Amino acid sequence: MKLNELRDNEGARKDKMRVGRGIGSGKGKTAGRGQKGQKSREGVSIAGFEGGQMPLHMRLPKRGFNNIFAKDYAEVNLGSIQKAIDSGKLTGTDLDHDALKAAGLARGGKDGVRLLGKGELTAKLAFTVAGASKGAIEAVEKAGGSVTVIDVVPAAEKAAAKKGVKYKERAAHKASFNA
Repeated sequence: MKLNELRDNEGARKDKMRVGRGIGSGKGKTAGRGQKGQKSREGVSIAGFEGGQMPLHMRLPKRGFNNIFAKDYAEVNLGSIQKAIDSGKLTGTDLDHDALKAAGLARGGKDGVRLLGKGELTAKLAFTVAGASKGAIEAVEKAGGSVTVIDVVPAAEKAAAKKGVKYKERAAHKASFNA
């Protein structure tokens, strides 16, 4: 076999049908769209429309609940932290969200890190996290470390608090002019 003999298997590539190219092509005149009507025109978007009957996606029952106020934590197990320490990915004894993120252990979690107790921990570490399970705290303290749970204020609450402060300031400012 030579380079100039390389080609796809027979039937692997198929040319697209060229429509509207005259009577002899078999797809001339109406270009395979039939006669008149909405679907023969350009720019038709009626996928899912069932002729006025209630569409399937609206007939099916909706299930579940999505809590828009739920906190988003990056969950990290003690076993994965110990593994990272043993492999040298994680150094230092004071660990927080940034340190765990840099080591590739905490993905996401815009509201902080939650420590979970799955796995063994032998290193003496000091954690500063947004949350920790009871088992994780016990395991860390058993290894000689400590867990500090900080209070994380969600972004929505920060914005609302800031708005309230501005409103109070504005009201006080107006009162000083009126007095």
